[in-house]
Amino acid sequence: MKFRVKAFGLHLLGSASVLTLTLSTLYLGWYHWPGWYLADVPRVVAVMVGVDVVIGPLLTLIVAGASKPRRVLARDIGMIVTVQLIALVYGTTSLWSGRPLYYAFSESVLQMVQAYDIDAQDLDLARRQHVELVPHWYSLPRWIWAPLPQDPAEREKIVVGVFQGGTDVIGMPHYYKRWEQGLPALRTQLKNVDDVAYFSRAEKKTLKERMRAAGLKTDQRDTIPLTGRGHPLLAVIDPASLKITAIIKAT
Repeated sequence: MKFRVKAFGLHLLGSASVLTLTLSTLYLGWYHWPGWYLADVPRVVAVMVGVDVVIGPLLTLIVAGASKPRRVLARDIGMIVTVQLIALVYGTTSLWSGRPLYYAFSESVLQMVQAYDIDAQDLDLARRQHVELVPHWYSLPRWIWAPLPQDPAEREKIVVGVFQGGTDVIGMPHYYKRWEQGLPALRTQLKNVDDVAYFSRAEKKTLKERMRAAGLKTDQRDTIPLTGRGHPLLAVIDPASLKITAIIKAT
C-alpha cells in the first residue's frame, strides 16, 4: 500500500505541476480578467483537471502494485500518461484557439474578440495591407475600435452577412482602428445602468449595489455592456477622461 500511495503522490504532483504551468501561462498572457470570465472556459478546464489531476493519479493508485513486474507497471502508467497528454493537448489547443485577442468597441457595445472570431481571409488582407493592429501569434489582448465602414454598401454587406451567419466587423482586422480614435463615438453610447441592455432587472439591482460599494455613482451615463461567450459584464467609464474605471459582474 505504501508503494501505491507513493506512486499516486508522485503522479499527482507531476500532473498538477504541468497543468498549473499550462493554465497559468494562458491566464497571465491572454485570459486575465475579464478574459477568463467572458470566454466561459470552465468546461474545458474541468475536462483537463478531471483527466490530468483526478483520474490519472487515481488510476496509478489502482495499478501501482509493489509486486507487479516493473515492465508491466511502466506500460500501464505509460498508457495512463498518454491519455493525460491527449486531454492536455486537447484542452490547451482549445484554449489557445479561443484566446482573447481584442476588446473591441463596436457600435453600441464592447465585445471580446477571440482568436477564432477572426476571419482568415480578412486576416490575410490586413497583413498584405500592413494594418497596424493586425494580430500575430504572440499578440496579447488589446483594446481597439471596430467601426462599421463608412461606405453604405460595405456596411450593408457586413450587417446582412451577420444575420446570415457571416463574420461581424469585429472579426475583420482591416477595419480596426486605435482605441483612442473611437472615444468620441464611445461617449455617445454611454448609458445609465438602468438603461443598459443585456441585464435583467435583478442583475441591474446587483450591479448598482456593487457600483455603490466601489464608490461609483449610479445615476449618470457612464456604463456600457462588455460581452463575450459567457455572461456579459458592465464596464464603467469615467465620462470626463473616458477611462475604464471598473468592470463589474452582474451575477
